[in-house]
Order: sequence, then structure tokens, then C-alpha cells
Amino acid sequence: MMQRPMKSRVLVPVFVVLAALVVGGGAQAMQAAAPVNTAPPTISGTPTVGQTLSASDGTWSNAPTSFAYQWLRCNAGGNNCSDAANGTQKTYTLVGADQGKTMRIRVTATNSDGSNAAQSAQTAAVAAATSSAVPKVTAPPTISGTAKVGQQLTADPGSWSGNPTSFAYQWERCNADVVICSNIPGATGKTFGLTGVDLGYRLRVTVTAQNAKGSATAHSALTAIVAPVVTITNHRPTVTILRVEFTGSTVYALFRICDDSLKNLSISETDSRPGTLPYTRHFATLVPPRPCGAYTRHWLLAARFRGPGRYTVTIRATDKSGLTSLPARRTFSHG
Repeated sequence: MMQRPMKSRVLVPVFVVLAALVVGGGAQAMQAAAPVNTAPPTISGTPTVGQTLSASDGTWSNAPTSFAYQWLRCNAGGNNCSDAANGTQKTYTLVGADQGKTMRIRVTATNSDGSNAAQSAQTAAVAAATSSAVPKVTAPPTISGTAKVGQQLTADPGSWSGNPTSFAYQWERCNADVVICSNIPGATGKTFGLTGVDLGYRLRVTVTAQNAKGSATAHSALTAIVAPVVTITNHRPTVTILRVEFTGSTVYALFRICDDSLKNLSISETDSRPGTLPYTRHFATLVPPRPCGAYTRHWLLAARFRGPGRYTVTIRATDKSGLTSLPARRTFSHG
């Protein structure tokens, strides 16, 4: 009988298989190579309000491709830390809220395999600003309280560098729509009680900080429009002229509009003089009365109204439904 030829077999050496397994295992290990911190981040700079601290990244293995930063405000022992507002850059300027606290930097390193974070040691306690410079605001003044007739507003001076030794306050009334503000005579305390005169205005406070080197001022944000004590319900808008002034041939009129629609209104103003053809111009509120608003508008007199004589300003307001207020007039001698 003829014997069948034997099929050839390919024998793979055992060490080749083992080598492949080792290589494969190494590849899997390399896939989990997120950054690892080998030396923590550090902080340089003077821990004093108004000074700027800088962070180093520390040392990391596994080739980070990017770093992210968060400055932390901590207690004296470096614990109970919270994120510092606006503290997401590599540098951080210390503000009044940091005084007496210690600071840390948290650095997060990232590569294609993941991220890890590490924190620096805490700084010494942040000292008060020195008085080697004129005060500089680091957080603006604020106002607390309800913007309503009969309520009281309270000013906070904000935060300042330069270690101010005193603060002065000046309250201001501002228009409902355009930020035109004027000082309130005698309103120079830390608190201010709202009265009917303030109805329809926004309020703000100007704070002046002073030390031995000098002084600087800063404004708070505007309050909401001052509301009345009782709810206003009117069938049509009402207009009250508060003041009219001339600067050369330019007229400035301050008036209050009240309306329960809480929508913007159109305004008409008419110049008139005996024996002269009247002239009417139109405006609109940019912020609706809520429910009252104080507004200032100005205009250049037409040539026929210039010069001495009797002069009348008439203002009306019309709401979105087409209802028009009764006219408000102010008549006086001009020139």
C-alpha cells in the first residue's frame, strides 16, 4: 500500500507566543497612562491684599498636554477650602475677601489618557493691604435692601487695596432708562431711607476711600426702579413734570410717568409760545415704568422759540393700547 504523505506542521516556538503576550500586555498598560504628579505645584508672591500670586505647575509624568488652574481660599490650617471667584488663571490678585485666609492652587494636568489634579501647600495668612499706595477698588460697592418707598437701603463699601482708613458715601438718583445721575443733597450716610421723591428713580451710591496717600471713588450698580407703597392701577398713563432747565438753546426736562401696563410708552413734547406755531417732537421710553419711571429728555429749541418771551412745555405719554395721558405743562418766561 502507498502511504499518504504527511502534512507539514508549522511549529511556533513558545517564546514567540510569550513575547507577543508580553507586548500585548504592555500596550494595554500604556493605554491607562494619565498624568501622575511627582512634585506638587508651588506658589510665589506676597500674600497681601492687592498683590498677585503666581503658580507653578509642579512636575508630572506621562507628558501632560494641558493644565487647568483653580485658586482656593482656605482656613489658617489650609483646610475647608472653597474656590476663589475669578481664580482660574495661573496668576491671581488677592482681594479683600482673602484677608486672613490662606491660599492654595489646584492644578489639573491632562493628556489623551485622562486627567489628575494636585494641590500646592497653603500660603501664609493673607495680610491686609499696605498703605503705600492710593486706595484702589478691587470689588465695587454694593447696595442691599428693597427699592420701595418707605424702605431703607444700606451701602457696603466694597473691597479696596491700599488699606483705606475711612470711607465717605454719596447717594445719587438716576433715571429709569438712561444713566443720568445727580447727587441727593445731604444723603451722605451709609444708609438711605426712600421717600416719595425717589419714586421712579434708580439709586446708586458713590464710595470714596481714603488713606494717607490719597483717595479714590467707585460707584455701586444701580438698584431696581423705586416702586410705590401701594399698587398703581390707572386707566391711562399719568405724567408729572419735575423740572425744566435751559442751557443756552437746549431744554432739559425731567418728568415722571406712571402706568400699570409695565410696557414702554411713546412720549410727545410740544413747544408753544403765544403767536408762534407750536412744534411737537416724539421720544420713547427705553425701560418701561415699573410702575413709575423718572426720565430726562433734552432737545434744541426751534429758532422761533429762542429769545425772551413766555414759553410752555407740554408732555404727554401714550401706552401700547393707544391710551394717552392728560397733558403735563410747565410755563415760564425764558431769556
